[in-house]
Amino acid sequence: MTQQHPVHKAPFAVEWREGFCIGIDQLDREHRHLFSLVMMLNLGTVEQTVEQLLDYVVTHFSNEQEAMEKSGYPAFEAHLKQHEEFASQIADFLMGSDGWTEERVQDLRRFLNKWLIGHIMTHDMRFGKWLATKNRPAPDAAAGSGRTGLVGRLFG
Repeated sequence: MTQQHPVHKAPFAVEWREGFCIGIDQLDREHRHLFSLVMMLNLGTVEQTVEQLLDYVVTHFSNEQEAMEKSGYPAFEAHLKQHEEFASQIADFLMGSDGWTEERVQDLRRFLNKWLIGHIMTHDMRFGKWLATKNRPAPDAAAGSGRTGLVGRLFG
């Protein structure tokens, strides 16, 4: 009888692409950094990386929400709801198991990449296009200001 060896899959990874740019420099830089944090997730450093990632998500969401609010973005409330739903989903994921395995780390990467790409390419892109049609510069959001709402309560 032959012994079967476990198949080691390559880590699931999505790299930042210029096609993800929404045309708002600060938010594009923050999105790029979020992708790099997701890429850093691995079994050996998962807890530290998750902590950094959650902290940065709060900063990014706060900055993005502030830019939307300052610019008068009409879909601000709906966008805020998207952020709150993400916070709830990630909290459920993180509380859903006792320990980390390679499979769970990859599941987290898949979830984060899928959510980031879908959110950026749909909701954030709408904001970037709306702002561009208004011929307004993107409001400069102060990093880390105002951790409010569900995201701030969960991770702040």
